[in-house]
Amino acid sequence: MLGTLRFRLTALFLAAVLVFGLVSIALAVRFFRDVTHSQSVRELELEAAGLADLYAESALRSSDEGAKAPEFAAENLEKATGDELFYVGASLFPGQRFGLERLPRSALGDVALERDRLVTFEFTPPGDAVRLLAVAHPVRLVRGTEPFGWLIVAKPVAELRQEWVTLAERLALALAAGIALAAVLFWWLSRRLTEPVLALTRATQDVAAGRYDVEIPPGRGSDEISLLAERFRGMVEQLSEAERLKRSFLMSVSHELRTPLTAIRGHVEALREGVVSDPEQVRGSLDVIAAETDRLERLVGDVLDLAKLQAHRFTVRHEEVDMARLLDHAYGAFAEEARRREIDYQLAADGAQPVIVSDGDRVLQVISNLLSNAFRWTPDGGRIELQLGAGNGSVRVDVVDSGPGIAPAERERIFHPFISQDLNGTGLGLPIARELALALGGSIELESEQGRGSRFRLVLPVVRA
Repeated sequence: MLGTLRFRLTALFLAAVLVFGLVSIALAVRFFRDVTHSQSVRELELEAAGLADLYAESALRSSDEGAKAPEFAAENLEKATGDELFYVGASLFPGQRFGLERLPRSALGDVALERDRLVTFEFTPPGDAVRLLAVAHPVRLVRGTEPFGWLIVAKPVAELRQEWVTLAERLALALAAGIALAAVLFWWLSRRLTEPVLALTRATQDVAAGRYDVEIPPGRGSDEISLLAERFRGMVEQLSEAERLKRSFLMSVSHELRTPLTAIRGHVEALREGVVSDPEQVRGSLDVIAAETDRLERLVGDVLDLAKLQAHRFTVRHEEVDMARLLDHAYGAFAEEARRREIDYQLAADGAQPVIVSDGDRVLQVISNLLSNAFRWTPDGGRIELQLGAGNGSVRVDVVDSGPGIAPAERERIFHPFISQDLNGTGLGLPIARELALALGGSIELESEQGRGSRFRLVLPVVRA
């Protein structure tokens, strides 16, 4: 559970939320603390300036009129403002009490009181353990004269601290609630994200075990996981098709090998047991054994050639090939069969004498396979034409027959190994021809119309890249 992708995604997301929340709280508390400190200092400054003017006015009136010190005691002012009041300096009302707690200069420590401006500082009053934030304002009877003393307005630092501590606690509580809500939401979301991955994992295990009929979850959109599911589905389909073709290939090879082997074994046993003793019959059996051996050799050679071609382990030579002479050779190899079956067999070169750089033996093999396929499907008395053309940096060899034609659904299948409707064929001629054409840098094109024959066209570059 702890090592699953779902848990790690959720943990990573919550860790990011927590870090972001803690940084946000720290910045918010820092900003709030600075704001409350500045606001408190501003309030103390205004209060100190007002009270300093009030006491200076009262002291001036008392001096002019010989009146007593004012009766508005500092205690009442402290209750009204919630702050503490102090005084440092000479008495404003000589010989009289005026309600302010007087402090010696030493009580302020190293704080330097200015004569012309307010001073902000922190200190601890004598006999008290509470740290205060204070503002000192000079008190003078007449502007421009030296101050008599300084009126100090202060408030506990702990009050300011308590404000931002309260804010931090509330923000932390909000963060905890947000993380809990985010955890539930992302746990649900991570389940939707990881379910297709888990399904693909199970499907991968099935495919690895050789089971291709797996259920792959459909994509829910165009995201990466949906794309992965589609690609995986395509891969499984290709693997399934490859497995089917492999089984078909093995079955076909087994069947094709078994047929000549069975014939050879039958004649050998007949000769060994003396069933066949007549010289003519012995000669006939030996001819059958030789023919089946040749057939078996061709089949094994074709299978090996196809396997090498499909594995891209087939090497070709690079030599000058006179295509006109090569077609004469291919044409002549089937001339006797055409005469025997009364097939109208024609060679049309149109005066073309192209010379290409390729593997002559392999080009001849491709053309021979195409001609062999044409003679296999053309009925006696039909027509086969071998054509040669050149242009645009390539040569074209067409094999045209008057056979039954090929249905559109079969035009790709006939290039698969062992796909043949001819009981005497192996179904390897056309697949080898196409793979050889690709190995030579060319291609094979097919045009066909059912009931009117087919045209197989070999296209080769003049100079192979």
